[in-house]
Amino acid sequence: MKWLVYFLFFVMFTGITSSCQFEKKQLSEESRSPNIVIIYLDDLGYGDVSAYGATEIQTPNIDRLAKGGVMFTDGHASSATCTPSRYALLTGVYPWRNKDAKILPGTAPLIIDTAQVTIPKMLKEQGYYTGVVGKWHLGLGSGYVNWNEHVSPGPNEVGFDYSYIMAATQDRVPTVYLKDGLVEGLDPNDPIEVDYSKNFEGEPTGKDNPEMLTMKWHHGHNNSVVNGIPRIGFMKGGEKAKWSDVDMADHFLAKAQNYVKHHKNEPFFLYYALQQPHVPRTPHPRFVGSTDLGPRGDVIVEADWCIGEFLKTLEEEGILENTLIILSSDNGPVLNDGYYDDAVERIGNHDQNGGLRGGKYSLFEAGTRVPFITYWKGQIEPKKSDALVCQIDFLASLAKMTGKEVNFTDSEELLDVFMGKSDEGRKELVLEASTRTAYRQGSWLMIPPYNGPAVAAQVNIELGNSLEYQVYNLNDDFGQRENLAERNLEKLNAMIADYEEVMGTHKKEVEALELQ
Repeated sequence: MKWLVYFLFFVMFTGITSSCQFEKKQLSEESRSPNIVIIYLDDLGYGDVSAYGATEIQTPNIDRLAKGGVMFTDGHASSATCTPSRYALLTGVYPWRNKDAKILPGTAPLIIDTAQVTIPKMLKEQGYYTGVVGKWHLGLGSGYVNWNEHVSPGPNEVGFDYSYIMAATQDRVPTVYLKDGLVEGLDPNDPIEVDYSKNFEGEPTGKDNPEMLTMKWHHGHNNSVVNGIPRIGFMKGGEKAKWSDVDMADHFLAKAQNYVKHHKNEPFFLYYALQQPHVPRTPHPRFVGSTDLGPRGDVIVEADWCIGEFLKTLEEEGILENTLIILSSDNGPVLNDGYYDDAVERIGNHDQNGGLRGGKYSLFEAGTRVPFITYWKGQIEPKKSDALVCQIDFLASLAKMTGKEVNFTDSEELLDVFMGKSDEGRKELVLEASTRTAYRQGSWLMIPPYNGPAVAAQVNIELGNSLEYQVYNLNDDFGQRENLAERNLEKLNAMIADYEEVMGTHKKEVEALELQ
């Protein structure tokens, strides 16, 4: 009988221990902060995703997020160009408040103040490991940059524990990767030199050496030649460190996957900034011809594949259910943005704007209204939302989610909206394009008068410039074809007053009264 007593005691003790361990594990999983991933594409238009209506391009992996999360139909980047949008996303501050938040050359200094609140800095304080992989384009250093030494300040000084980036854009020099401020693979006997005003003696350029080119330049991209592609700016040296354009998507994907694998046991934040479909469009050979639209369509398919592979990694590591994923784009689309790559000639039936007017560089809706999705498996119920939201609101909303109390000027706390629990988005939003601003209020858009061409000739995009005020009701006029300003003076004047209050530029006389 003694053995039976011991056996029963052993079974009971084992059961209690197992139960305690299970409860401890369950408690640990429930109490752990969710991972946060922002997937940011470059120049992806509202109509470039099949979930948003594209028929000539299939994006099954982005569609998976859209169909399994909140798909926003009125989600915006802060700006119609890249640097300002990236600044607003990370800082929660309108870019027009910072005179340096404009498209930067590859040698520009860091435009985020190292004392400024940022998403990675805020999340670090909440116990997150933070990383950025991909395009940066927010400046590096504090003036002159010596690319052969540690480059600082940069991402690591504004809150990122880990950074693996290209300095600016794929079409600008220096054409190298930087890991935590150091150029990867640099041969000290072949130092890098970069200049944006004059070439280095004896170095070929796209303008003078067309025989070297595998991609012909259309405008603005006729300086140093790397991998047969002419770039913006001049570069000498660093041959072993130069990237391979066709392998760039795979390269950044591998870095993002490794980041997840190495930090899966702690809460992490990853800003995964893809380069597609920005120029030069250089799909890997396995994606060439995957659409009938030429390289632009092919790199969108390539980007979608990268997103799918990244999602597989989250699943294989067992952390997809504990990861909030936000996907969007830095601005609207452009076809010919400096190179001849058949984007215009082969557009066919594809509408990259998804019915909207304008595009990259424009104050019309296609400049900033972009694919915008939040996904958290098991936590966010699938839905389509017409709420007005902006990337500038990520900071306040993620602070709320992680329990951080911060006072914000521009970033609005819309956590319930991003989680699909509310459709009450922003009441108003100031949008920006190349230092010009416009004003959204509910479904209404007001564009102040601006001098300048109506159409940017080189890219063939309507900019929104007019000598008169423009007012559109987007509920009734999605494509912004009917200017209602003269027929709705009361609405116009009210919007001007509210806009100027936000901008802090009150005037004694409202110009719109002249229309009466």
